Amino acid sequence: MDWAFIHVTILSIVEIYGDFSLRFYAQTNKPHWLAQGVLGYIGVVYFLIQSFRYGNVLYVNGLWDGMSSIFESAAAYFILDDRLKHPRQYIGLILTIIGIVMLKN
Repeated sequence: MDWAFIHVTILSIVEIYGDFSLRFYAQTNKPHWLAQGVLGYIGVVYFLIQSFRYGNVLYVNGLWDGMSSIFESAAAYFILDDRLKHPRQYIGLILTIIGIVMLKN
């Protein structure tokens, strides 16, 4: 079982939580969003350390960058209703998915 992959997946999901909380804080100035964002990033550090227990920096960083981009883009698209401006940008996300698959195998 690829424990680094599992930890990077959790890391990416926790990062979304932190990012969305900080975005809500930026929009509302409500301190509970700031606290949740900081908590999210504490989780990021924890799961990053766990990922390094099972994979090297090159592998973990490549997966994290790719998975974070895909997960956060999907969440922003469906939850925040964000959109990219050009169709070729969506092709870039597809290429990111291909990169993750290539790193995983």
